Parts: sequence; structure tokens; C-alpha cells
Amino acid sequence: MRVLSLVGARPQIIKEAVLHEQFARHGVEEILVHSGQHYDYNMSDVFFEVLKIRKPDYNLNVGSGKHGEMTGKIMIEFEKVVEKEKPELILVYGDTNTTMAGAIVGAKLKIPVAHVEAGIRQHPKDMPEEINRVLTDHVSNLLFCPSRLAVENLRKEGITEGVYFVGDVMYDLYKKMENTFSYEVFESLGLKESQYIILTLHRDFNVDQREVLEKILSSLAEVSKRFQIIFPIHPRTKSRVRDFGLQSYLENVTVIEPVDYLNLMGLVKRCWKVITDSGGLQKEAYFAGKRAIVLMPDTGWIELVKEGWNKLSDAEHLLDLLLEDKDVKYPCDLYGNGNSAERIVEIVSSFNF
Repeated sequence: MRVLSLVGARPQIIKEAVLHEQFARHGVEEILVHSGQHYDYNMSDVFFEVLKIRKPDYNLNVGSGKHGEMTGKIMIEFEKVVEKEKPELILVYGDTNTTMAGAIVGAKLKIPVAHVEAGIRQHPKDMPEEINRVLTDHVSNLLFCPSRLAVENLRKEGITEGVYFVGDVMYDLYKKMENTFSYEVFESLGLKESQYIILTLHRDFNVDQREVLEKILSSLAEVSKRFQIIFPIHPRTKSRVRDFGLQSYLENVTVIEPVDYLNLMGLVKRCWKVITDSGGLQKEAYFAGKRAIVLMPDTGWIELVKEGWNKLSDAEHLLDLLLEDKDVKYPCDLYGNGNSAERIVEIVSSFNF
């Protein structure tokens, strides 16, 4: 059996690597294609070492560009690879232009398409990622959902065949890496368990406008009077804070350079709460048993909010939500039990082509 996996961004590379291990165990031949949408060949970190991430069999080298231009280039180049390799299945991940382009090529060539992380929905509906998700789901034959809510989202859109709740591949990764989490940064900062907040902030709608960023930082300055905040600052955010002259708001915040995954997870595992606008960190906080305040108007992981575990917030209500200390039972098994990659490969292997 031949599977053609198409990736285009770092999170997709990581998810593919988790799945690749299972494909190899099940004797499935997997060909890896990278669109070149986002890639740094010099990127060297723990994922590459632990997951043994490999070089793609093909790189389409499309680079960056406008949405239509990028999507079109990927479709043109990917179609050539598909016609050459003649796979039995095309596998796409997530919500990028690469995802949608690969799914459309597969559908047009009448090759079954499998979508990992299907059924995620988020407002606003005109955001590029949401458009990519919806279109990909509607042309896919196998839809691998990370949550039961994702299955329900698809049902509401009339998609019920080929839909599977398999859990989240990123939970597989978390469990695989948990025993190697590092506490080096935790110890170097002299932190005490459950007595600090982890903050990450990088979304364009939060940091690119001075007025918006100032409101958030002003609110964080109030929080920092009562709680210690550890802030691994994203390069984009660091630049905006400097350009807008907002450094004074961070006087009581422990600002550090970005840290690797193992140290970040070590910090999260021992923190009190998390404040973030990162989609990934919302879930990773949950995996670690920590609650998060999400600085976004909506999230693709809304089940965490519906269960009362995480909370959506704007700058104005940040401190109030942190202090709100309702006793919430940990919602178990929202994203499976850490064997989603194995489940996906088993379903793919038994699919009637």
C-alpha cells in the first residue's frame, strides 16, 4: 500500500513523523512531500532528534506568496508528483493552504483523501484557516477527528461517512516526550511549583496594533503585581513591544527568550495557570492538567472552553478570570488516550480502496 503524505508547515511535519512510525510498523509505504510553504532546513531541535524527522522525498519549493498564488502553485506541482507516484491514498494535515491544495488535487484525480485533524471549526468563518478546513473536509474520504465535538461539527454539515474519532496526534507526541521534559529553565529561574503563570503571545490580532497590544500589556502589568509571570517572548512580539515603546508594562514580568519544547513543557507542568493565544499550548496545558486563559475571541479547541477548563478572554477581563477560582473537574479523554496515530494507520490499512 502506498500513501502520499503532504505537509507544508512545522506542526504538520511533527504530526507526520508521529504517524510515520506507525506506518513503518504496519508495512505501509509512505512517500513524504513537502510543499515548501514554510520550511527551514537548518531547523534543528528536539523533535528532529527524538522523532527522527526525515527529509522529504519531494520538495515542491513553492515558497511564500498570496493565498491564491501559493495554493495554485502547490496544486500544479503536487499533481505532477501524484501522477508519477500513483498512491492509493493522499494524507493531509490541519488547515494550511497546503492542506487544501493537496485535498483538491486528490479529489480531482479521484484518489481517496484522508484528513488528519478533521472537523475543527472556528470563527470568524472567513479566516483562511477556516476556509481551508471546511473545503478539505468536504472533499475528504477519511476524516480523522481529534475530538468528539469535531465529529459533531461534521455531522451538522451532513458529513457522516468515513468519519472517525481517533484522538489528537499531538497527545501522542506529548505522552511520547513526557519522560524527557526538561526542568533546566524552571530551576535556573528559581521558580516554585504552582506559584507562577506561563504567558505566550504572538497572534497578529493581539500584537500588530499598538492600541490592542497596549491594552493586553497593561492588563498583564496588573496581573504581575499579584502573580509571577514567565514570558518566553516571541520575536514578533518582542519587536512590536520595542517599536511601540511599551517596555515599561513588562517591568514586573520575567521576560525570557523562547525556549525549546522540552523546557516549555517542563515550565507548564509546574506552573499554576497558562495565558496564551497559541492553539497548541491551549491543549498542551490541558494535557499537563493546567487551566488556560485564552487571549482569543474564539478557538478551534472550544470543547475545552465548553467544559469550563479553559476560558476565552480579552484584555479587560484577564485578571478577573484568573482570580475566578471555580472548582472544575478535569474533563478526561477529550482527545483520546494517546494512540491516535496507531488508530489512524489501522483504519487506513483496512480501508476499502
